[in-house]
Amino acid sequence: MSENRALLVEMAEGLFADLAGASFEAAWPRVAEAGFASLLVSADQGGFGGDWGDVLAVLRLAGLNAVAAPVAEPIIAHALLAQAGIAAPAGLVTLVGRSGRTPFGRHADAVVSVADGVLSLHARGAFTVEEGTSLAGEPSDLVKLTGAPAASAPCAADLDGLGAFARVAQASGALESAFTLAIDHVNTRVQFGRTLAKFQAVQQALAEFSEEAAAVDAAAAACAAALDVGDAGFEIAAAKMRLGLAVDRATPIAHRMHGAIGFTMEYALNRYTRRLMAWRSEFGNDAFWAEALGRRVAVLGGHGLWREVAARTDRLIGQEA
Repeated sequence: MSENRALLVEMAEGLFADLAGASFEAAWPRVAEAGFASLLVSADQGGFGGDWGDVLAVLRLAGLNAVAAPVAEPIIAHALLAQAGIAAPAGLVTLVGRSGRTPFGRHADAVVSVADGVLSLHARGAFTVEEGTSLAGEPSDLVKLTGAPAASAPCAADLDGLGAFARVAQASGALESAFTLAIDHVNTRVQFGRTLAKFQAVQQALAEFSEEAAAVDAAAAACAAALDVGDAGFEIAAAKMRLGLAVDRATPIAHRMHGAIGFTMEYALNRYTRRLMAWRSEFGNDAFWAEALGRRVAVLGGHGLWREVAARTDRLIGQEA
C-alpha cells in the first residue's frame, strides 16, 4: 500500500462526488487537472509513484460515482509510456486494445497500442475515428491506426489485460452504488402495509446481490495485488469472467427491486447498470476471457491447477504482509 493512499482517496472521493451525473465536457477537464494520469508514474519521473492498489481505489470511486470521463485509460497509457521511456504528450492519451474499440476515442489527443511486443504512440492525425456509442450511451469509437507512430518501444504488457482489470475495478464501485440504491428503495417503498425490505423474497434477492458485489470486490483486490507482484494474467482472466457472472445475476435484481422506476432514464440506477453491461464486454468479452483462462487451466491439469492457485495465494498473502 502506498504511503499517500489515504490522501489520494480523500481527493478522489470529493472530486468524483462533484462530477456524479456531469457530462464528459464538464468532467474531463477536472479529472485531467487532478493529475490521475501520473498515478503509476514514478516520483523520479514527476509522477505520483503509486501502486496498483492505489489505481483500484481511484477506479472504484470513479465507478461508484459513474464518472463520465476516462480515468483508467490515461493512467495505464501514461504508466506504459513512462516504462518505455517515452514522454507522454499533453491532452487525453488513451488506449487502443485488440478490438480497436476505444471509449471516448473521438476526444483523444493521442493513443497507445501494444502489438507483437511493441508499444506505439500515435498522435492525432495518425489515426482515424469511427464514432459509436456504448450501452451506457457514452462514446465507444473504433480507432484505426493509419499513420506512422510518433514513438515506439519494446513492451511486454498485456494491454487488454490491464484494461480488463480497470473495468473490474470500476464495476466494483458501480455494483456498490446500484446495491445502495436498491437498499434505499426497498426500505422506503411500502406495499401491503409494510416496506418491501420486510418481504423474504426481497431479502433473499438482495442477499444474492451482495454476494455478487463482494465477489467482484475480492476479484478486483486480487488483481491489484497480483499486478503489484508482477504477474496477474491468471487473476485478471478469472476476475473478468467473474464480472460477467455478476452482471448477469445482480443487475436484473437491482431493476426488479425498483419495479417500474428502475427502468426509467430519469432515475439514477441506469447510470450504473448500463455501464456494467458495457464494461463486461470491453477489453475482452466473457468468451475471450473464458478461453484465455481455460487454456491456462488445461495446461496445468487438475493437480497443477490446485498447486498454481495455492502458490499464487501464498505469494499475494506474502506481498500484503
